[in-house]
Amino acid sequence: MAETPQLKRKREEEEGENENGGAAAAFSLSDLRVRRVLRESARDKAMFLHAEKIGLSGEGTDAVVILEKTPFQEEKIPDLLKKAMKAELQMQNDIYCTFYLSPPPELSEIKATVVYPATEKHIQKYLRHEVHLIRETWEDYQNITLPFIQSQSFSIQWVYNILEKKAETERIVHENPDPSNGFVLVPDLKWNQNQLDDLYLVAVVHRREIKSLRDLTAEHLPLLRNVLQEGKEAIAKRFGVPGSQLRIYLHYQPSYYHLHVHFTAVGHDAPGSSVERAHLLADVIDNLAVDSTFYQKRALTFPLRADEPLFKKFQEAGKV
Repeated sequence: MAETPQLKRKREEEEGENENGGAAAAFSLSDLRVRRVLRESARDKAMFLHAEKIGLSGEGTDAVVILEKTPFQEEKIPDLLKKAMKAELQMQNDIYCTFYLSPPPELSEIKATVVYPATEKHIQKYLRHEVHLIRETWEDYQNITLPFIQSQSFSIQWVYNILEKKAETERIVHENPDPSNGFVLVPDLKWNQNQLDDLYLVAVVHRREIKSLRDLTAEHLPLLRNVLQEGKEAIAKRFGVPGSQLRIYLHYQPSYYHLHVHFTAVGHDAPGSSVERAHLLADVIDNLAVDSTFYQKRALTFPLRADEPLFKKFQEAGKV
C-alpha cells in the first residue's frame, strides 16, 4: 500500500506524511467520488485517481486511490483456462492468435490502495510531472538539501509505530532488537505475498538519527552488515529465496528520512530500483570500509519531479 501510515511501502512507497494527523477514518470505496485521473502506468498496470468523500455537510475530503492489476498466481492458471469465460478473438495470423479474455472475478482481482484523508502533497506526488536528474555535491547537501529536510514537517510516526510494536506486529519477518545495530524486517505493502516473483521487503533500522545515505560513516558498518546478512538469512528461511536472487539497496533521495533498506527479487522491476536512485547495500558497505566519510565527499545523482519543493530549491540556487 503506497504512502500510508504503514511500511509501504511506495512506501512504493511511500513519504508517509499525513498533515491532517491521526489514522484514516473507516469508509467504503463506494463512499468515494472520482474527480480526475492523476496518472496512468501501462507498464505497472496501475491507475492513480484523485477522489473525494462527501460528508454529511456536503463538503468533500480529498483522497487518492491507486488501482493495480494483481500479478498472476501460478496455482490458479489452470483454472483460468478451464473455467467458462468470454474469449474474444482479436487477431489470427499463421500460428499466432490474440484473445481478449474476461475471466471470473476470483481470477481478475484489482488491488485498491487508498490514501485518506489526502493532502495536496499526496495529490501532487501522483500527478504526472517532468523528471530531472540532480547532481548533488556535499556542499549542495549541506546548503540546500539538509536545510530543506530540517524545514519540513515530515511525519514518520508510522515508522516509529512499527519499531515500537504499536502497528504491523503480525507482519514482522525478523527483528534484531539491538538499539544501535538492530532493525525490523517487514514485507512492503506493494507485495501481496502471493508469489515470489515480485518479492519486496523493507528493513527499518532502530536508530532514529540516521536520515539517509548521507549520514552513514564507518561507525554504522556493524548495523549495515547485520541488515545485509540477517536480512538475507531471514528471507531464505521464511520464503526460500537465496541471497543471490535478492536486490538489496538504499534509495537516495529516500521517500522518508529514516534509514531503511529495500529487499526485492532480482527479477522484479521494482519502483526506484533503477541506477539513478538505488545504491546496492554491499557497495555502500565496501565504500565505507575503504573511506569512513565516503558519502560526505562524493557527489550523488538522484531524480526529482519538477513540482517537488526540493527541485525548486536547486533551481533557486542555480544548480539546475
